[in-house]
Amino acid sequence: MHSSTKKTTAGNNAITESKNKINSARIENIKIVLLLNFSFTILEIIGGLWTNSLAILSDALHDFGDSIMLAASWLFEKKAQKPSDKRYTFGYERYSLFSALFAAIALIGGSLFILANAIPRLMHPEEVNASGMLAIAVAGIVFNLCGYFRLHKGSSLNEKVLSWHLLEDVFGWVVILIGSIIIHFWNLPIIDPIMTVGFSVFILVGVSRSLREALHVLLQGVPSQIDTEEVRKKLCRIMGVKSVHDLHIWSLSGDKGILTAHVVVEKKLLKNPDTIRKKIKKALEKNNINHSTIEIESMDYCSGVECR
Repeated sequence: MHSSTKKTTAGNNAITESKNKINSARIENIKIVLLLNFSFTILEIIGGLWTNSLAILSDALHDFGDSIMLAASWLFEKKAQKPSDKRYTFGYERYSLFSALFAAIALIGGSLFILANAIPRLMHPEEVNASGMLAIAVAGIVFNLCGYFRLHKGSSLNEKVLSWHLLEDVFGWVVILIGSIIIHFWNLPIIDPIMTVGFSVFILVGVSRSLREALHVLLQGVPSQIDTEEVRKKLCRIMGVKSVHDLHIWSLSGDKGILTAHVVVEKKLLKNPDTIRKKIKKALEKNNINHSTIEIESMDYCSGVECR
C-alpha cells in the first residue's frame, strides 16, 4: 500500500472516530436532559396536587410532552446511527414524526382537560399554597437551566432546538415564580387560574404549529427552510444547464432535504455527465439538500422550459 493511501485511510478513520465521539456525546446529553425533565415532571405532579395549583399541573403536562419529545429525540439519535437496510432504504429518521404526533395529541387532550378545570376557578378561585408554588418554581428554573446549559453548546439542529425549548420553560417558571409571590403577599388566588389559562393557550398554539409541521413532512411537503424556486434558479445558474423540470423536494424528518430532478444540459456535457452532476450536488448541499437523484438529459431528448 502506498504511503499516500495509508495517510488517506488513517485520515478517514480519524474523521469517523471523531464523528462517533460527537454522536455519542450528543446521545448522552439528550439522555441526561430526558432523565432530568422526566424526574421533574413527577415532582411537578406531586407539587401541583400538594399546592392545589392548576398552573403547576398545566406545566407538568407541558413537561410531560417535553419528556416524550426528548425520548423521541434520544431514540432518533440512536436510530440515526443505523444504516439503511432492505426494509428501510431511506433509514429510520421518519420514526421521530410518529413520536411528535403522539406527543402533540397527548398535549392537546391534556390542555383541553386543564382548561375545563381552570375556567370555573376564574369564577370561584380556590386557595393555593403560594410558598409551595414558589419552591417548585425555583426548582423548575434550576432543572431547566441545567438542561439548557447541557444542550446549548451542541452542534446539531436537534440539540439547538431542544435547548431553546428548555430556555422557554425557564421563562415560564419565572412567570409562576412571580405569580406565587403576588399570591403570597396580596392574597390573590385568581392569579393561579389566570396563569393556567395562559399556559394552556400557549401550549395549544405551540402544539398546533408542531402538528402542522409534522403533517407537512408526512405529506412530503417541501421543508420550510428550503425555497423551491431558489433551488431551481441556483441549478439554472450552473454553466451548461439549460433547464430543470420534474423537480421534487421533500424530507424524512423535516431537517435535511431530499431532491429528485431532471436537468437538461448542453450536448458537450453529456460526454462526461458525472462532472456536471457533481457540480449540481455541491450546489444543493448549500441548501441543506444532502440526498439528491439527478437525471441528466439532452435538449434533443427533452424540450423542457428553459432557464430564465
